[in-house]
Amino acid sequence: MTYGIGIALLLGIIAYIAVVMNLGASVFWHEALIVGAVTGLIVGDVQMGLTIGATLTLMSLGMWTYGGATIPDFMTGAILGTAFGALPGVGIEGGLAIAVPAALLMTQLDVLGRATTTLFIHGADKAVAEGNVRAVTWWHLLGQLPWGLTRFFPVFLAVWLGAEPVQNFINWMPDHVMNAMRVTGAVLPALGFALLLTMMPLKKYWPFALLGYVLFAYLKVPMIGIALTAVAVGILYLNLKEVRARG
Repeated sequence: MTYGIGIALLLGIIAYIAVVMNLGASVFWHEALIVGAVTGLIVGDVQMGLTIGATLTLMSLGMWTYGGATIPDFMTGAILGTAFGALPGVGIEGGLAIAVPAALLMTQLDVLGRATTTLFIHGADKAVAEGNVRAVTWWHLLGQLPWGLTRFFPVFLAVWLGAEPVQNFINWMPDHVMNAMRVTGAVLPALGFALLLTMMPLKKYWPFALLGYVLFAYLKVPMIGIALTAVAVGILYLNLKEVRARG
């Protein structure tokens, strides 16, 4: 079973918009959880989208394009993983088996997009030298095309052609490459958490981290329950802190 050209086109446009919006202030559109949920809504399986998106979001915690560095494109992986995972007989594991390699393979196209964008910047520099303000504006607006198209075409073609060609391509990859991707996919969640923890003031608020660990490891509380507990404890802490400051 494959999707029609309409859904493939729509998902390609979503991928285009998401990566372009990432260049501006609306960074949340680029999050795997968001695009996974939107994709799930389109293909009729929101739970699949949330599951795939949340899993990839865990992998991306603490990772960012610092200094223009290229990182795995979890947004594109979430779209493809959700679209294929929602197909009959594929499921969550099959979706993740496609999502993680796709996210890692997209790093190559990301480099291509970044390199091609410089051509438009050189055009803008020339327009500045000529004093052509209108041309400068157009050159900068057109500069988004390489970014967007490096996401639009892979998503559109993969969804339109179906899971089989994508899986065949993945099967064609050498075993050592796929093994490296699997290891990377297993390590990335831990790395994401580690990077996130380095940015948190754990020395000051370590009791909260300990409470979360006890809830998860010993009491087996689901993640949503832990999140709600964290919100409640955070609100109580701030209220008590405010009362203490007044008193």
